[in-house]
Amino acid sequence: MTAGTEAVLAAATRLERASATGRACGPVTDLIGGTDIATAYRVQQTVTERRLAAGARLIGRKIGLTSAAVQSQVGVDRPDFGVLFDDMRYADGDVVPYGRLLQPKAEAEVAFLLGRDLTDTRDLSVLREAVAAAYPAVEIVDSRIADWKIGITDTVADNASSGVFVLGGQGRSLDTFDPLDTVMTMRRDGETVSGGTGRDCLGDPLNALGWLAATAIEFGSPLRAGDLVLSGALGPMVPVLPGDVFEVTIEPLGTITARFSEEKGE
Repeated sequence: MTAGTEAVLAAATRLERASATGRACGPVTDLIGGTDIATAYRVQQTVTERRLAAGARLIGRKIGLTSAAVQSQVGVDRPDFGVLFDDMRYADGDVVPYGRLLQPKAEAEVAFLLGRDLTDTRDLSVLREAVAAAYPAVEIVDSRIADWKIGITDTVADNASSGVFVLGGQGRSLDTFDPLDTVMTMRRDGETVSGGTGRDCLGDPLNALGWLAATAIEFGSPLRAGDLVLSGALGPMVPVLPGDVFEVTIEPLGTITARFSEEKGE
C-alpha cells in the first residue's frame, strides 16, 4: 500500500471508532492534511463502502456548508457533500435517540426528492424538472471530531458531518413555489433560535442542488431518480441537548417537529 492509502485507511478507522464508541476523536488532518479535499473524499468513500458491505442502504446525498452563517460557525469557506443512509431517516414527530449522537446540532433545510436522473446541470430549468417534490427537513449534523474543531478535510472525510435527519411527510411540487422564496423559523420549546430564507442557501436551494449534481457527475456517481437530497441549511445551526423539541416552519412547505430522547442511553 502507498503511504496515501495507509493514511486514508487510518483516517477512516479513526472516524469509525469514534462513531462506534460514542467518543469523539481528534482531527484527521494529521493523517491527510488540511487542504487535500480529494483525499478527504476518499476517506468518506472508504467508510461508505464499509457501511454498505455491512448491510446499510444508500437513499441519497446531503449538501453541507451552504449557508454563510454555518460556514462562519464551522470555519470553512466552501460547500461539501455526504451520503444519506436509510438508518439516518426519521419521520416528523419521531423521537430521535440522543445516544446515537455525539455532539449534535440542528439545522433546517429544503429536501428534494428526484423524479429523474440528473446527468445535465446546464440551467435551473433542468434541475427544477428533475425534482419530483420538495419537503421540509431538519438535519441533525454531528461530528466525530472532538469539540467541532474541524477544517474542510475533517468534515469532508466525516461524511460532511452527518448525523440523522427528520423529513416532513407532505411534499410539494416546484410548480407551486420557488425554493429561494422559502422562509424558515426554528423554535425550541417555543423560543425562536434560528431563522433564514432560501436565499441563504447558496442564493437558492436549487443552486445547491446544481452544485451537488455537477460534483456528483465529476466524481462518477450522478444523482439518480429516487434519490433524496438535503440541500443545505437555511440559517444558523443550533446545539441539541437531551429532551429538546424543535418545531421548524419552512413556508410554504409546512411545519415539522424533531424530538430527542431525555437521556443519552434512551
